Amino acid sequence: MKRLMRQLFGWTKDENFMHAIENVEVIVSKVLSIFMVFVILVALVDLGTFIVKEVFTVPYGKINTTLFKVFGLFLNILIALEILENITAYLKKHVFQVELVIVTSLIAVARKIIILDLEKVRGLDIIGLGTAVLALSISYLIIRSSNSK
Repeated sequence: MKRLMRQLFGWTKDENFMHAIENVEVIVSKVLSIFMVFVILVALVDLGTFIVKEVFTVPYGKINTTLFKVFGLFLNILIALEILENITAYLKKHVFQVELVIVTSLIAVARKIIILDLEKVRGLDIIGLGTAVLALSISYLIIRSSNSK
């Protein structure tokens, strides 16, 4: 009976509680990685379908707008791969790698810039995207130089 009570109330000790939290984090990370693989596969099928439907049936002279959509879909898959890499890196080292997060953010902002329709965007939006690129680039430079030391 005493042993059962110790097991039940073992959660009150900090190290037991933290161990349980770490186990939950690992389980959640594994589930997220499975979902991300599923999302990547669905995105690949979507990209393949879009390429077959749009690129091969677009009339001459209209390919530019379709290409920007294709580039956006490609970059979506790259962003998903980077997120999957972030999750797997966390599973390996149990630490979030800030450099990977910044690279993923740079890819996301680059995607936004590439698919940007300049006729529908205000100047303030472009300034905001430029500021985001600058801030992320400086952050990447700082993290990269601190990791190399």
